[in-house]
Amino acid sequence: MRHDSYDKNEGCPVEATLEVIGGKWKGVILYHLLEKTYRFGELKRLMPVITQRMLTKQLRELENDGILHREVFAEVPPKVEYSLTGRGESLRPLILMMRNWGREHLQMV
Repeated sequence: MRHDSYDKNEGCPVEATLEVIGGKWKGVILYHLLEKTYRFGELKRLMPVITQRMLTKQLRELENDGILHREVFAEVPPKVEYSLTGRGESLRPLILMMRNWGREHLQMV
């Protein structure tokens, strides 16, 4: 959820990070985009449980925050590709640490 009232001058840095990448799907989207550029349909197939509406919303938010680059190709049918920006690439160590922690956690439960 986006918090319009978040004051970046007084807020916690962890809260600022979670504002951008928090939620059920953003981390998963970023994890997949660490590999390569994906088209919308490819991302949807990687996450079959997410609705098209939710995927669109999450991609828009990441794009608005400067994390993703959306490239539209003038073709019929339209082709749209998503990739990480430089700011998005800066999240690579964090996403990989989350992946590693998740693997360890799954082995313990």
